[in-house]
Amino acid sequence: MRAVLMQQPGNPDLLSIGEADKPACGAGEILVQVVAAGINPVDTKVRANGLFIADGFPAILGCDGAGIVEAVGADITRFEPGDPVYYCYGGLGQKAGNYAEYIAVPEAYAAMKPDCLDFIDAAAAPLVLITAWEALFDRARTGSGNKVFIHAGAGGVGHVAIQLAKLAGCEVATSVSSDEKADLVKQLGADLVINYRTQNVTEALLEWSDNQGVDTAFDTVGGDAFNQLVAATKVYGDIVTILQVPTDADWKNIRLRNIRISQELMLTPMLLGMDEAAEHHGDILEQCGQFFDQQKLSIFVSDILPLEQAAEAHRRIEAGGMSGKLVLEVQQMDEEEKQDG
Repeated sequence: MRAVLMQQPGNPDLLSIGEADKPACGAGEILVQVVAAGINPVDTKVRANGLFIADGFPAILGCDGAGIVEAVGADITRFEPGDPVYYCYGGLGQKAGNYAEYIAVPEAYAAMKPDCLDFIDAAAAPLVLITAWEALFDRARTGSGNKVFIHAGAGGVGHVAIQLAKLAGCEVATSVSSDEKADLVKQLGADLVINYRTQNVTEALLEWSDNQGVDTAFDTVGGDAFNQLVAATKVYGDIVTILQVPTDADWKNIRLRNIRISQELMLTPMLLGMDEAAEHHGDILEQCGQFFDQQKLSIFVSDILPLEQAAEAHRRIEAGGMSGKLVLEVQQMDEEEKQDG
C-alpha cells in the first residue's frame, strides 16, 4: 500500500511517499481503507522528536482518520465490511498510522461516521473532539450556567470546544489573534471574543465575570498564556491544559484560590493500552456523531492536501496561526462516495 514513511526523526522533508505492507486484521480489529487523515500538532512533534511507541522505523504518522471498513476480525460485533467509520488510533509508533491507504483499528476506538459529514470532515474531527470533551467534561467540572474560557478558539481543539461548551449550556469567552478569526468564533457561538494582541486576557475575563473569574479555563497554548489564567479563574474553579504546566506557574496563588489544575492528553489510552478508556473515546465519537447529524456541531477544515504533500502540511502547522484543521486526502473518491461511503 502507499504510505507516507518516516525513516527517522527530523524536519518535514524526511517524510516521503513509499510502499508499506498492508496491515493484517486481528481478531478485535477492523481493517479500514483510509480515505482521509487528520493532521494534528502531535504529528509534527512525533516527527521532530521521535516515536512514543518504539516499534521501530519506518513509521507511519497520523492519529485520526476516516474510511471504509474492508474486513473485520473474528471478535468484531459493531461493524461489518462496507461501514463508513471515523476514529482516533495510530500514528505514535505503532506499526500503522493514517498517512496510509489502510490501517487496522481496534474496534473500541471507532464509531460510525456521521451521515452528514463527508470523509474529509470526518477525518478532521476525532482527536480534537475527544480532547475538547475530556478537557471540559472529564477533567474539569464544566456544566450548565458556567462561564468558560477557551484559549485559541479558532484552532483545531478550540473551535470544537466552543461548540461543546455551548451545547452544555455555558457562556463562552475565547481568545483570537485577528478579526477574521473573531468572525469565525462568533459564528460558533462565542459570547466574548478577546483579541490577545490588543487586549489583556486576564483583565477582560475579570470584567466579563464581575471580578469573580471563570468557572473553567481551557488552555491550549501553554507558557505565559497558562499563567494569565490563574488570576482570571474563580476560587474553586478549574484550569485544564493540553500543554506542560509551565515551570514558573504561580503555585502559591493556585493553592490559595483552591484552583484545580488538570492535564489533558487524549493519547493516554493508546500509550498505556487502556481498553475501558478506549471505549470511552468511541462513546464520545458516537455522541458527537449525533450532534453532527442534528446540525448542532460542525468541523472547520481550512485546507485539503493530497497524501504526497504531508511534509507541506507539517510545515504549515509548525508555522503557527492555523484556523481549524488540515486534512490529507489519502484516496480520491467522487462526491457521492465521499458522502455515503
